[in-house]
Amino acid sequence: MIHNPEEKILMVDDDAVVTEITGMVLRNHGFRFENAPDGLEGLRKARESHPDLILLDISMPGMDGFQTCRKLKEDPATRSIPVVMLTAYADRESRIKALEAGVNDFLAKPVDHTELVVRTNNLLKGKRYQDALEEQSRLLEREVQDRTRQLKESLLETVQRLTLASEYRDVDSYVHVKRISYYTEIIARDLGITGDAADIMFYASPMHDIGKVGIPDAILLKPGALTDEEFGIMETHTTIGARILRGSGSPYLNSAERFALCHHERWDGTGYPQGLKGEAIPIEGRIMNLVDQYDALRSKRPYKPPFEHERAVAILTQGGHRTNPEHFDPRVLQIFKDHSEKFRQIFDTHQSW
Repeated sequence: MIHNPEEKILMVDDDAVVTEITGMVLRNHGFRFENAPDGLEGLRKARESHPDLILLDISMPGMDGFQTCRKLKEDPATRSIPVVMLTAYADRESRIKALEAGVNDFLAKPVDHTELVVRTNNLLKGKRYQDALEEQSRLLEREVQDRTRQLKESLLETVQRLTLASEYRDVDSYVHVKRISYYTEIIARDLGITGDAADIMFYASPMHDIGKVGIPDAILLKPGALTDEEFGIMETHTTIGARILRGSGSPYLNSAERFALCHHERWDGTGYPQGLKGEAIPIEGRIMNLVDQYDALRSKRPYKPPFEHERAVAILTQGGHRTNPEHFDPRVLQIFKDHSEKFRQIFDTHQSW
Protein backbone atom coordinates (compact mmCIF):
# COMPACT_ATOMS: atom_id res chain seq x y z
CA MET A 1 0.00 0.00 0.00
CA ILE A 2 1.41 3.40 -1.00
CA HIS A 3 2.13 5.86 1.78
CA ASN A 4 4.20 8.96 2.37
CA PRO A 5 7.75 7.85 3.33
CA GLU A 6 7.95 10.83 5.70
CA GLU A 7 5.11 9.52 7.87
CA LYS A 8 6.19 8.87 11.43
CA ILE A 9 4.85 6.42 14.00
CA LEU A 10 5.33 6.96 17.75
CA MET A 11 4.90 3.91 19.99
CA VAL A 12 4.37 4.47 23.72
CA ASP A 13 4.93 1.18 25.55
CA ASP A 14 7.09 0.07 28.48
CA ASP A 15 7.69 -3.37 26.97
CA ALA A 16 11.04 -3.06 25.15
CA VAL A 17 10.69 -6.38 23.32
CA VAL A 18 7.25 -5.54 21.89
CA THR A 19 8.47 -2.07 20.93
CA GLU A 20 11.55 -3.45 19.14
CA ILE A 21 9.56 -6.00 17.12
CA THR A 22 6.82 -3.49 16.22
CA GLY A 23 9.44 -0.94 15.16
CA MET A 24 11.18 -3.47 12.94
CA VAL A 25 7.90 -4.38 11.20
CA LEU A 26 6.95 -0.76 10.57
CA ARG A 27 10.42 0.27 9.38
CA ASN A 28 10.41 -2.67 6.96
CA HIS A 29 7.22 -1.18 5.47
CA GLY A 30 8.87 2.22 4.99
CA PHE A 31 7.67 4.10 8.08
CA ARG A 32 9.81 6.21 10.35
CA PHE A 33 9.53 4.93 13.90
CA GLU A 34 10.32 6.20 17.37
CA ASN A 35 9.28 5.08 20.81
CA ALA A 36 8.74 6.25 24.38
CA PRO A 37 8.77 4.03 27.48
CA ASP A 38 5.99 5.78 29.40
CA GLY A 39 3.15 8.30 29.12
CA LEU A 40 5.08 11.41 30.18
CA GLU A 41 7.85 10.77 27.67
CA GLY A 42 5.23 9.96 25.04
CA LEU A 43 3.50 13.31 25.58
CA ARG A 44 6.81 15.15 25.29
CA LYS A 45 7.80 13.39 22.06
CA ALA A 46 4.31 13.85 20.59
CA ARG A 47 4.53 17.62 21.12
CA GLU A 48 8.10 17.88 19.84
CA SER A 49 8.11 15.55 16.81
CA HIS A 50 4.42 15.68 15.71
CA PRO A 51 4.03 12.01 14.69
CA ASP A 52 1.35 11.00 12.21
CA LEU A 53 0.12 8.10 14.35
CA ILE A 54 0.53 7.03 17.98
CA LEU A 55 0.46 3.40 19.17
CA LEU A 56 -0.38 3.52 22.86
CA ASP A 57 -0.30 0.72 25.41
CA ILE A 58 -2.88 0.72 28.22
CA SER A 59 -0.82 -0.77 31.06
CA MET A 60 2.19 1.41 31.83
CA PRO A 61 3.77 2.53 35.12
CA GLY A 62 2.78 5.99 36.32
CA MET A 63 0.48 7.43 33.71
CA ASP A 64 -1.57 4.72 32.02
CA GLY A 65 -2.76 4.74 28.41
CA PHE A 66 -6.20 6.18 29.23
CA GLN A 67 -4.68 9.23 30.99
CA THR A 68 -2.07 9.69 28.28
CA CYS A 69 -4.70 9.60 25.54
CA ARG A 70 -6.88 12.16 27.33
CA LYS A 71 -3.94 14.55 27.63
CA LEU A 72 -3.06 14.05 23.96
CA LYS A 73 -6.62 14.92 22.93
CA GLU A 74 -6.81 17.93 25.26
CA ASP A 75 -3.68 19.51 23.77
CA PRO A 76 -4.35 21.52 20.56
CA ALA A 77 -0.87 20.57 19.32
CA THR A 78 -1.58 16.82 19.45
CA ARG A 79 -5.36 16.35 19.45
CA SER A 80 -5.57 15.60 15.71
CA ILE A 81 -3.03 12.73 15.84
CA PRO A 82 -4.80 9.34 15.53
CA VAL A 83 -4.27 7.07 18.54
CA VAL A 84 -4.39 3.26 18.38
CA MET A 85 -4.76 1.61 21.76
CA LEU A 86 -2.78 -1.60 22.25
CA THR A 87 -4.66 -3.78 24.72
CA ALA A 88 -4.73 -7.27 26.04
CA TYR A 89 -8.17 -6.52 27.48
CA ALA A 90 -11.17 -7.47 25.38
CA ASP A 91 -13.82 -6.43 27.91
CA ARG A 92 -16.47 -3.89 26.95
CA GLU A 93 -15.71 -1.57 29.87
CA SER A 94 -12.06 -1.08 28.84
CA ARG A 95 -13.03 -0.33 25.25
CA ILE A 96 -15.67 2.21 26.30
CA LYS A 97 -13.17 3.87 28.63
CA ALA A 98 -10.65 4.05 25.79
CA LEU A 99 -13.21 5.53 23.39
CA GLU A 100 -14.18 8.14 25.98
CA ALA A 101 -10.50 9.07 26.25
CA GLY A 102 -10.45 9.73 22.48
CA VAL A 103 -8.91 6.56 21.04
CA ASN A 104 -9.38 6.16 17.28
CA ASP A 105 -8.85 2.39 16.99
CA PHE A 106 -7.76 -0.75 18.85
CA LEU A 107 -5.21 -3.48 18.33
CA ALA A 108 -5.25 -6.61 20.45
CA LYS A 109 -2.06 -7.87 22.06
CA PRO A 110 -0.16 -9.81 20.93
CA VAL A 111 -0.26 -7.70 17.80
CA ASP A 112 -0.73 -9.42 14.45
CA HIS A 113 1.85 -7.86 12.13
CA THR A 114 -0.35 -7.91 9.02
CA GLU A 115 -3.23 -6.31 10.92
CA LEU A 116 -0.82 -3.71 12.35
CA VAL A 117 0.32 -2.61 8.88
CA VAL A 118 -3.22 -2.57 7.44
CA ARG A 119 -4.66 -0.60 10.38
CA THR A 120 -1.72 1.80 10.28
CA ASN A 121 -2.15 2.48 6.56
CA ASN A 122 -5.91 2.93 6.87
CA LEU A 123 -5.61 5.40 9.74
CA LEU A 124 -2.87 7.34 8.00
CA LYS A 125 -4.95 7.52 4.85
CA GLY A 126 -7.75 9.06 6.91
CA LYS A 127 -5.31 11.47 8.55
CA ARG A 128 -3.94 12.56 5.17
CA TYR A 129 -7.48 13.28 4.04
CA GLN A 130 -8.23 15.19 7.26
CA ASP A 131 -4.97 17.14 6.98
CA ALA A 132 -5.83 18.04 3.38
CA LEU A 133 -9.29 19.25 4.44
CA GLU A 134 -7.82 21.34 7.25
CA GLU A 135 -5.21 22.84 4.95
CA GLN A 136 -7.89 23.63 2.39
CA SER A 137 -9.97 25.21 5.14
CA ARG A 138 -6.99 27.36 6.21
CA LEU A 139 -6.37 28.41 2.60
CA LEU A 140 -10.03 29.32 2.13
CA GLU A 141 -10.02 31.26 5.40
CA ARG A 142 -6.95 33.21 4.31
CA GLU A 143 -8.55 33.87 0.92
CA VAL A 144 -11.72 35.11 2.61
CA GLN A 145 -9.66 37.34 4.92
CA ASP A 146 -7.65 38.70 1.99
CA ARG A 147 -10.80 39.27 -0.05
CA THR A 148 -12.51 40.98 2.89
CA ARG A 149 -9.49 43.22 3.35
CA GLN A 150 -9.44 44.04 -0.37
CA LEU A 151 -13.16 44.85 -0.33
CA LYS A 152 -12.71 47.14 2.69
CA GLU A 153 -9.79 48.89 1.02
CA SER A 154 -11.84 49.29 -2.15
CA LEU A 155 -14.73 50.62 -0.09
CA LEU A 156 -12.52 53.21 1.58
CA GLU A 157 -11.07 54.31 -1.75
CA THR A 158 -14.59 54.53 -3.24
CA VAL A 159 -15.81 56.54 -0.26
CA GLN A 160 -12.85 58.88 -0.44
CA ARG A 161 -13.23 59.45 -4.15
CA LEU A 162 -16.99 59.95 -3.97
CA THR A 163 -16.49 62.37 -1.10
CA LEU A 164 -14.29 64.45 -3.40
CA ALA A 165 -17.51 65.51 -5.11
CA SER A 166 -18.22 67.66 -2.07
CA GLU A 167 -14.62 68.80 -1.49
CA TYR A 168 -13.00 69.02 -4.91
CA ARG A 169 -13.96 72.64 -5.50
CA ASP A 170 -11.57 73.61 -2.70
CA VAL A 171 -8.16 72.21 -3.68
CA ASP A 172 -6.67 73.00 -0.27
CA SER A 173 -9.32 71.16 1.73
CA TYR A 174 -10.32 68.06 -0.22
CA VAL A 175 -7.36 65.93 0.93
CA HIS A 176 -8.46 66.19 4.55
CA VAL A 177 -11.01 63.36 4.04
CA LYS A 178 -8.06 61.00 3.78
CA ARG A 179 -6.89 61.97 7.28
CA ILE A 180 -10.28 61.88 8.96
CA SER A 181 -10.41 58.07 9.16
CA TYR A 182 -7.11 57.89 11.03
CA TYR A 183 -8.07 60.59 13.54
CA THR A 184 -11.37 58.82 14.13
CA GLU A 185 -9.61 55.50 14.66
CA ILE A 186 -7.50 56.93 17.49
CA ILE A 187 -10.51 58.36 19.34
CA ALA A 188 -12.72 55.29 18.80
CA ARG A 189 -10.05 52.87 20.03
CA ASP A 190 -9.54 54.75 23.30
CA LEU A 191 -13.29 54.99 23.81
CA GLY A 192 -13.34 51.19 23.77
CA ILE A 193 -14.96 50.90 20.35
CA THR A 194 -13.47 47.85 18.68
CA GLY A 195 -14.15 45.15 16.08
CA ASP A 196 -16.78 45.75 13.42
CA ALA A 197 -18.04 48.95 15.08
CA ALA A 198 -14.56 50.50 14.86
CA ASP A 199 -14.15 49.38 11.23
CA ILE A 200 -17.51 50.89 10.30
CA MET A 201 -16.52 54.25 11.83
CA PHE A 202 -13.16 54.16 10.08
CA TYR A 203 -14.77 53.78 6.67
CA ALA A 204 -17.85 55.95 7.30
CA SER A 205 -16.20 59.02 8.84
CA PRO A 206 -14.86 60.55 5.58
CA MET A 207 -18.47 61.04 4.42
CA HIS A 208 -19.26 63.58 7.16
CA ASP A 209 -19.11 66.58 4.78
CA ILE A 210 -20.76 65.00 1.75
CA GLY A 211 -23.64 67.46 2.10
CA LYS A 212 -21.35 70.28 0.93
CA VAL A 213 -22.16 69.14 -2.59
CA GLY A 214 -25.39 71.11 -2.13
CA ILE A 215 -23.75 74.38 -1.00
CA PRO A 216 -23.19 77.09 -3.67
CA ASP A 217 -19.57 77.89 -4.55
CA ALA A 218 -20.09 81.54 -3.69
CA ILE A 219 -20.65 80.54 -0.07
CA LEU A 220 -18.41 77.49 0.20
CA LEU A 221 -15.37 79.27 -1.26
CA LYS A 222 -16.04 82.78 0.04
CA PRO A 223 -12.71 84.21 1.29
CA GLY A 224 -14.22 86.46 3.95
CA ALA A 225 -16.69 86.06 6.79
CA LEU A 226 -20.14 84.73 5.95
CA THR A 227 -23.24 86.79 6.53
CA ASP A 228 -25.91 85.38 8.84
CA GLU A 229 -27.95 84.34 5.82
CA GLU A 230 -24.96 82.67 4.17
CA PHE A 231 -24.05 80.89 7.38
CA GLY A 232 -27.60 79.61 7.64
CA ILE A 233 -27.25 78.12 4.16
CA MET A 234 -23.84 76.67 5.06
CA GLU A 235 -25.34 74.93 8.08
CA THR A 236 -27.66 72.98 5.81
CA HIS A 237 -24.77 70.81 4.59
CA THR A 238 -25.41 68.65 7.68
CA THR A 239 -29.04 67.93 6.80
CA ILE A 240 -28.28 67.65 3.07
CA GLY A 241 -25.63 65.03 3.82
CA ALA A 242 -27.99 63.12 6.11
CA ARG A 243 -30.68 63.07 3.39
CA ILE A 244 -28.17 61.75 0.84
CA LEU A 245 -27.14 58.91 3.15
CA ARG A 246 -30.49 58.14 4.79
CA GLY A 247 -32.49 54.94 4.29
CA SER A 248 -29.64 52.56 3.45
CA GLY A 249 -29.39 49.01 4.72
CA SER A 250 -25.62 49.39 4.96
CA PRO A 251 -24.18 49.87 8.48
CA TYR A 252 -21.45 52.00 6.89
CA LEU A 253 -23.92 54.46 5.38
CA ASN A 254 -26.02 54.46 8.56
CA SER A 255 -22.95 55.50 10.53
CA ALA A 256 -22.02 58.01 7.82
CA GLU A 257 -25.49 59.56 8.16
CA ARG A 258 -24.86 60.18 11.87
CA PHE A 259 -21.41 61.64 11.10
CA ALA A 260 -22.95 63.94 8.49
CA LEU A 261 -25.92 65.12 10.55
CA CYS A 262 -24.26 65.57 13.94
CA HIS A 263 -20.64 66.61 13.41
CA HIS A 264 -21.42 70.26 14.25
CA GLU A 265 -23.39 69.45 17.40
CA ARG A 266 -21.64 70.60 20.59
CA TRP A 267 -21.45 69.01 24.02
CA ASP A 268 -22.84 72.19 25.64
CA GLY A 269 -25.84 72.31 23.28
CA THR A 270 -24.71 75.34 21.23
CA GLY A 271 -24.18 73.45 17.98
CA TYR A 272 -26.37 72.75 14.95
CA PRO A 273 -28.59 71.64 13.26
CA GLN A 274 -30.59 70.23 16.23
CA GLY A 275 -28.88 71.83 19.23
CA LEU A 276 -28.33 68.42 20.83
CA LYS A 277 -26.52 68.34 24.16
CA GLY A 278 -24.20 65.89 25.92
CA GLU A 279 -24.76 62.20 25.32
CA ALA A 280 -27.88 62.95 23.28
CA ILE A 281 -25.37 63.56 20.48
CA PRO A 282 -24.49 60.28 18.72
CA ILE A 283 -20.91 59.21 19.36
CA GLU A 284 -20.08 59.79 15.68
CA GLY A 285 -20.99 63.45 16.10
CA ARG A 286 -18.98 63.83 19.29
CA ILE A 287 -15.88 62.33 17.68
CA MET A 288 -16.16 64.26 14.43
CA ASN A 289 -16.84 67.58 16.15
CA LEU A 290 -13.29 67.52 17.48
CA VAL A 291 -11.29 65.76 14.76
CA ASP A 292 -12.86 67.86 11.98
CA GLN A 293 -12.03 71.06 13.83
CA TYR A 294 -8.43 69.97 14.42
CA ASP A 295 -7.94 69.27 10.72
CA ALA A 296 -9.68 72.51 9.72
CA LEU A 297 -7.44 74.52 12.03
CA ARG A 298 -4.33 72.88 10.57
CA SER A 299 -5.48 73.38 6.95
CA LYS A 300 -5.62 76.39 4.67
CA ARG A 301 -9.19 77.54 4.06
CA PRO A 302 -10.60 80.35 1.91
CA TYR A 303 -11.24 82.32 5.11
CA LYS A 304 -8.02 81.49 7.08
CA PRO A 305 -4.36 80.46 6.83
CA PRO A 306 -3.16 77.07 8.18
CA PHE A 307 -2.26 76.98 11.88
CA GLU A 308 0.66 75.11 13.39
CA HIS A 309 -0.07 72.00 15.45
CA GLU A 310 0.67 73.72 18.79
CA ARG A 311 -1.75 76.55 18.09
CA ALA A 312 -4.48 74.15 16.96
CA VAL A 313 -4.06 72.11 20.16
CA ALA A 314 -4.17 75.27 22.29
CA ILE A 315 -7.38 76.47 20.62
CA LEU A 316 -9.14 73.12 21.13
CA THR A 317 -7.98 72.57 24.71
CA GLN A 318 -7.97 76.14 26.04
CA GLY A 319 -10.34 78.03 23.76
CA GLY A 320 -10.07 80.67 21.06
CA HIS A 321 -11.03 81.21 17.43
CA ARG A 322 -14.74 80.83 18.34
CA THR A 323 -13.97 77.52 20.02
CA ASN A 324 -14.35 76.51 23.69
CA PRO A 325 -13.36 73.24 25.40
CA GLU A 326 -16.99 73.02 26.58
CA HIS A 327 -17.96 72.28 22.97
CA PHE A 328 -16.41 68.81 23.19
CA ASP A 329 -17.25 65.56 24.94
CA PRO A 330 -14.76 65.61 27.85
CA ARG A 331 -13.68 62.02 27.17
CA VAL A 332 -13.01 62.77 23.51
CA LEU A 333 -11.10 65.92 24.43
CA GLN A 334 -8.94 64.02 26.94
CA ILE A 335 -8.10 61.36 24.37
CA PHE A 336 -7.09 64.13 21.97
CA LYS A 337 -4.83 65.64 24.63
CA ASP A 338 -3.25 62.24 25.33
CA HIS A 339 -2.61 61.52 21.64
CA SER A 340 -2.13 64.95 20.08
CA GLU A 341 1.28 63.95 18.72
CA LYS A 342 -0.35 61.15 16.75
CA PHE A 343 -2.70 63.73 15.25
CA ARG A 344 0.33 65.77 14.23
CA GLN A 345 1.90 62.72 12.59
CA ILE A 346 -1.26 61.90 10.67
CA PHE A 347 -1.57 65.44 9.37
CA ASP A 348 2.09 65.64 8.36
CA THR A 349 2.04 62.20 6.69
CA HIS A 350 -1.11 62.66 4.59
CA GLN A 351 -0.58 65.87 2.68
CA SER A 352 -1.61 64.79 -0.81
CA TRP A 353 -4.18 62.55 -2.47
